[in-house]
Amino acid sequence: MLARARTFTIEGLHARAVTVEVDIRPGLPAFAIVGLADAAVREARDRVHAAVLNSGYEFPARRITANLAPADVPKVGPGFDLAIACGVLAASGQIPVDLLDTHALFGELSLDGEVRASHGTLAVAEATMKAGLRMLVLGPARAREATLVEGLAVGVVERLSSAVRVLSGGAPDPLPQPSRPPLRSAARRQPDLGDVRGQPEAVRALTIAAAGAHNSLLSGPPGTGKTMLAQRLPSILPPLERSEAIEVMRIHSVTGRLTGGELLSERPFRAPHHSITTAGLIGGARRGWVGEVVLAHNGVLFLDELSEFARPTLEALRQPLEDGRVAIVRARHSAVYPARFMLMAATNPCPCGYAGEDERCRCSEADLARHRRRLSGPLLDRIDLLVTMERAAVDHIGGELATSSAHVREQVIEARERQAARLREEGILVNAQMDARMLRRHVKLDEGGKRVLAASRERGLLSARGQHRALRVARTIADLERSERVKHEHLASAFSLRPEAGLSGRRAA
Repeated sequence: MLARARTFTIEGLHARAVTVEVDIRPGLPAFAIVGLADAAVREARDRVHAAVLNSGYEFPARRITANLAPADVPKVGPGFDLAIACGVLAASGQIPVDLLDTHALFGELSLDGEVRASHGTLAVAEATMKAGLRMLVLGPARAREATLVEGLAVGVVERLSSAVRVLSGGAPDPLPQPSRPPLRSAARRQPDLGDVRGQPEAVRALTIAAAGAHNSLLSGPPGTGKTMLAQRLPSILPPLERSEAIEVMRIHSVTGRLTGGELLSERPFRAPHHSITTAGLIGGARRGWVGEVVLAHNGVLFLDELSEFARPTLEALRQPLEDGRVAIVRARHSAVYPARFMLMAATNPCPCGYAGEDERCRCSEADLARHRRRLSGPLLDRIDLLVTMERAAVDHIGGELATSSAHVREQVIEARERQAARLREEGILVNAQMDARMLRRHVKLDEGGKRVLAASRERGLLSARGQHRALRVARTIADLERSERVKHEHLASAFSLRPEAGLSGRRAA
């Protein structure tokens, strides 16, 4: 007898429909799984065999063939166990076949018949909804993750016997209660901008970066607070929109990093060590492996000690910074992942870190040249803001706080709301994502601003990309000041924060 069950395989960050065809016929007892299955899927034979018997059902002592169609699509992971087991039971006449074509089955089986969760549940839930299936049947551990897909019926099954009950027309098991997040103690308080003393220009630049999602570079001697400022960037960012949160949760679900089923609100903040490899940063070490730039999607990628990263690793950032995506092509597979993140980087101005302090800096011109070559022109051209930080005066360190994260966050949220209202028809949310056509439409300069832009072109200080990025920053500054028009002082402030203005002509870049 032949039976068919519906399930999905993970392909990149999305799920692809798979039909499990189970055929049972007379012959020597054998159980074969075909259809380009990886090791985890091939090992399902033993898990399914034990789970069926330990759940009180009969495992046919016949020749069983399970085909995973389409046969040319790689099948990965243990999430096929439940569909294969139910296909075997249906083909042997132990459960009806009517609901197998309208229900998607996704989950790993333990040897005693318990249904465990598998990575990629959110992507599978979205694919189930798009396929028009009636219900997604899965284990309880990630069931709440699947309920984020609006309009999808989720059938929770704790054991194989529960899945048999659902496929026979019965009710699923109850949805598990949401887990309560642990209370945040005083020792684990979120870093606040109120801890920063004596860096008003840097705080202002950080506010501009957060308001427009602009890439930024902090440059200064050791101890000036570069890392401290960057670690407080998440505290002033607005919460994730629902669509953004779903994208972030899909990435974390596929990679197995999602720990709960509640909608995320905090933006990702990734801070890899400077010894990271190109594959670790971009991805592609193996099929389905995503890098830090993808995990930082809709959030922040912080690269501390930027000049210590390998040059090829930094150069690999150029495409995701420009396109907001990563295209990974290998000999046997290719994939495109979203990577729309804010880059926040920090670097010392020279190898010893004390450039500009002549009595302390001992770097030679050759040392400075090597240091400058670590940061290529094309990479700097993709950075919107350069913040040059100086040592704060001693009397500033113990002074009163200049601002707080809550106050700055209100300004950032208001500026982003202005951007979202203006750019809604463009399909984007922030100024940093505007292209040349959108800039012509939404950045209207006054006469002084036009003269400032013309002067920069005549001097040849900025590339065309650099001018576009300066216009985006100027638009963000105007939004923070609630100005509909971009004035010449907004554009002048944006030009003063460009890397060309801060790094060119300095002894130590």
